[in-house]
Amino acid sequence: MDLNKNRERIKVFKAEAKRLVSQMTIEEKVYQTVNASSEIKRLGIKSYDWWNEALHGVARAGTATVFPQAIALAATFDEEFVEKAGDAVSTEGRAKFHMQQEYEDYDMYKGLSFWAPNINIFRDPRWGRGHETFGEDPYLTSRMGVRYIEGLQGHDENYLKSAACAKHMAVHSGPESLRHSFNAVVSKKDLYETYLPAFQACVQEAGVESVMGAYNRINGEPCCGSKTLLQDILRDKWGFDGHVVSDCYAIRDFHENHHITATPQESAAMAMNNGCDLNCGKMFLYLLDAVNQGTVSEERINEAVERLMVTRMKLGILGNDEKTNPYKRIPYEVVDSKEMKQLNREAACKSIVLLKNDNHMLPVNPGTIGTIGVIGPNADSRKALVGNYEGTASRYRTVLEGIQDAAGENTRVLFSEGCPLISATEKQKKRETRRFSEVRAICKASDMVVACMGLDAMLEGEQGDTGNEFPGGDKPDLNLPDIQNRLLEIIMESGKPVILLLLSGSAMSVTWADKHIPAILQCWYPGAEGGSAIADILFGIRNPEGRLPVTFYRTTEELPAFEDYSMKGRTYRFMENEALYPFGYGLSYTCYEYRNEALSHESLTEEGVVVSVDVSNIGEMAGKETVQVYVEAEGPDTPNPQLKGIKKVYLEPHERKNVEIYLPYSAFCLFDEEGKKYWPHGYYRIFVGGSQPDKRSQSLLKSNVRQLYINNNGLS
Repeated sequence: MDLNKNRERIKVFKAEAKRLVSQMTIEEKVYQTVNASSEIKRLGIKSYDWWNEALHGVARAGTATVFPQAIALAATFDEEFVEKAGDAVSTEGRAKFHMQQEYEDYDMYKGLSFWAPNINIFRDPRWGRGHETFGEDPYLTSRMGVRYIEGLQGHDENYLKSAACAKHMAVHSGPESLRHSFNAVVSKKDLYETYLPAFQACVQEAGVESVMGAYNRINGEPCCGSKTLLQDILRDKWGFDGHVVSDCYAIRDFHENHHITATPQESAAMAMNNGCDLNCGKMFLYLLDAVNQGTVSEERINEAVERLMVTRMKLGILGNDEKTNPYKRIPYEVVDSKEMKQLNREAACKSIVLLKNDNHMLPVNPGTIGTIGVIGPNADSRKALVGNYEGTASRYRTVLEGIQDAAGENTRVLFSEGCPLISATEKQKKRETRRFSEVRAICKASDMVVACMGLDAMLEGEQGDTGNEFPGGDKPDLNLPDIQNRLLEIIMESGKPVILLLLSGSAMSVTWADKHIPAILQCWYPGAEGGSAIADILFGIRNPEGRLPVTFYRTTEELPAFEDYSMKGRTYRFMENEALYPFGYGLSYTCYEYRNEALSHESLTEEGVVVSVDVSNIGEMAGKETVQVYVEAEGPDTPNPQLKGIKKVYLEPHERKNVEIYLPYSAFCLFDEEGKKYWPHGYYRIFVGGSQPDKRSQSLLKSNVRQLYINNNGLS
């Protein structure tokens, strides 16, 4: 992209926006600051609803490709592929928008401003919305967020393909039931070290067009009216030049739940004066009163509306751009096309994580299996495919359907739901075990059993979004529901070989399964093509390459208090206990070997350093290895080794490739108690391999991560 040409284009847009806004009445301006903005016919401004969703596909607006949930996309550890998925989403978004405009359909979920991605840190596995995120790590979240945004927004010099939104700034991560009133108390160290890096990357590297504030307060300030977040950090420190939008109805929380203000007028004024430009909701209609009362200046409202007009011009939905906007030529036929389905299936395949594979039980050769039993509440569930903020697929392939399609004519597939996802009440428990006899019969008749367990968005999700079974959408613990544990025990009692498929959006404490079941796959919410992708992995059509973007803990009890936003003891970066399955972990059907590791420099400089290593596939099946680089500063009170570099490499059997990963100077910085960066003197350890360097990962993978040292003897 020619940045100079792009800057000149934006100058033109800003000048035109200023001219347009100067012709508006104060009432017309205010009505542009709510998500359902009004038409101004005399100025050629159509009505436009800013509220649209595209977390893992165009959502809530009819047929669209339903990609794997965001947490699953993170599990690919493949930033190039995540950009490709984002590009596909915006392609469908453009096609649907043009169709809707043709028929004068200007409703909610019909615009080109997508309120995605969710780049909050999944700090606690109980959080119901965690599956909307890219996981627990700031670096991985930054890489996935940047590339998904670049896919959504495109790379044209003059126009945005769609307008992405980095949300929710900041520190938002549960509990859901308290989000409208909770004050997250956060140290400056944790704020700058953990909660803000992904937002900064999305602003400064990806050029995200929009940032959304969070519901909660942070250190006393409501996030959607926080001068610290929206003005001091976002605009002054990071140079953000887009628009800020509130979370939906968050501004009314200022007076109704946070009790920071006393009236709707005060809440609207606080949000507008501190940098919020667009209100998802109607509180900003009170800005008319605020202007009359002198608590908000018309100049500030002009600034907000000008920013919103510039975004619409960048999208090409304000002004005449028919000849110059390349995105206007995307036809509706691209939606739900064969190519989109193929890409979706590939996404699901890449996201699946092989957690356990004793005695090489997987992959299965269907030609050697006469009967496969498929059992469990998620075996034939569409809900378990999609997560939340989903679109509508023209066809869903459940796990059962995927196995039926792939098993072949000579293999019989038997099915039982076995039990519901969860026992609703004690009274119903007896009724919910009625299919256990069927389960025993299927196990007896089967040569092997595929158990399909886990959760869906009814059990983990946003507050009030789907009538959640658990209060607020958060999980009370990390365990499989009791009824599913009992079902698993019955299946294992059969003595047949068992493969466990976990469909969930978060880490689960499956310690019993880890001890007793020989093969386990974490399948996430794998999207509309998920069943076919799972079958591809089970039957060895594809080699699993997914890695865990979150830590799987052994117990709920080892977690800090949910309401505690300190990072002490949280995530792989600060935890002290041994994980059940560590962050960055995932098995393959082949084996990889690392040799000849080297650094481009022995001492740290501001130019950074290049890590090189030879990676060999020493097995008999082609695969894609996830090369990971971790950095640890030696010394007291420093974090565990932290992920700082990723590269995917495809290798044929017995093929070797040299891989280089660049670590910038910033990869070695730490943060002090004031949130300031510093580079400690002394040695850093650099680890390169297929996982993080913890003992549990090395034990599970039966391999050693390669270790290097670099000295910082002067820079600080």
